[in-house]
Amino acid sequence: MWTPIIGENAGKVWQALHSAGKLNFAQLRKATELDDRELNRAIGWLAREHKIKVVKDGREYLISVKP
Repeated sequence: MWTPIIGENAGKVWQALHSAGKLNFAQLRKATELDDRELNRAIGWLAREHKIKVVKDGREYLISVKP
């Protein structure tokens, strides 16, 4: 039931990252217009599929598309 929505949101996240490069959570939320819960699910989906890289940078995390 949730899978199509999560997959669609994961596509929005991937597109935003592909266009912008590295983004932190707040930047990604703004770029995709997803709420925190939707964004976390989409990030989890992409991470499970090994499509993104998450790197800690000081006090925040930067998310990017894996090459």
